[in-house]
Amino acid sequence: MFPKNAWYVACMPHEIDEKPLGRRICGEPIVFFRGPENQAVGLDDWCPHRGAPLSLGQVVEGKLVCGYHGLEMGCEGKVVAMPGQRVRGFPGVKSYPVIERHGFVWVWPGDAAQADPAKLPRLDWAEDPGWAYGGGMYHVKCDFRLMVDNLMDLTHEKYVHATSIGQKELDEVVPQTVTEGDLVITKREMPGVKAPPFWATAMRGNGLDGEATVDRWQRCRFMPPSSVMIDVGVALAGQGGFDAPAPVKTSGIVVDLITPETETSIWYFWGLARNFRPEDKALTASIREAQGKVFLEDLEMLEAQQRNLSAQPERKLLSLNTDLGGVQARRIIERLVAQEQAS
Repeated sequence: MFPKNAWYVACMPHEIDEKPLGRRICGEPIVFFRGPENQAVGLDDWCPHRGAPLSLGQVVEGKLVCGYHGLEMGCEGKVVAMPGQRVRGFPGVKSYPVIERHGFVWVWPGDAAQADPAKLPRLDWAEDPGWAYGGGMYHVKCDFRLMVDNLMDLTHEKYVHATSIGQKELDEVVPQTVTEGDLVITKREMPGVKAPPFWATAMRGNGLDGEATVDRWQRCRFMPPSSVMIDVGVALAGQGGFDAPAPVKTSGIVVDLITPETETSIWYFWGLARNFRPEDKALTASIREAQGKVFLEDLEMLEAQQRNLSAQPERKLLSLNTDLGGVQARRIIERLVAQEQAS
């Protein structure tokens, strides 16, 4: 159902700074912790002794100690020691490729031999001091493809997010979708509109008049296996929209990194990267709070949608022209899954 030979966000670095973390990724139970060099490590969350979850243990001097009988595991999944026992001949457990980069801990849940760091998504803003990022993570009980659908068709903002980022023009402007290899891009331009509440507040935070008429844009970019980056923003009307000079616009990148947990649940890492007033931590916090509330509205709708689909799986869904971005993304996902199964 989901490609496994790919990099997914497993967690944020602080989640494994003090103790191990158990997390199911693409159906695989994995325990994450920090090894002796403070590097992030991922192992099968299974103690070879009695099958207890290793994530219920603790980390001692870079080794993972099972919380049941004290068996110690090394970073490569090999049994190291156990009080009063000879256990070095014990079978080890699977080790997963893990990389810590761009402010996230990434894991490759598939064939370790194919894990290539060059295949990590490029997040240039994460390495640029001229940008600031604020975000969080939600556990959402829905198929990961439903979240991709949601992010590739932002028409729903008018209805689900009516008091924050929604406005009537979302219904009036038909988005344009193109596919470039494995990249799907859906664009919507809304010239000469009033900024919705979220963007009016962001404009004021950037020193602009939140009541001014603006040109607004949305550019959703799906990249397999399941990330969506959305260029969003507003500029004073008539100044060039997306290409307007920095002094007259307020913009950013909505970051959506979706990690399947099971077929009907996901770990959703969300945030906003911006290149205006990056040093203002209070502004980062206020945008993060406002965006978190917006995504909670999505969560409620998506979980209700999944309950309906699970209860009546035989019913078919309709696809309209605004769904094209999500449809194209699903085709790419299906092709990648088919290729993995064939090999």
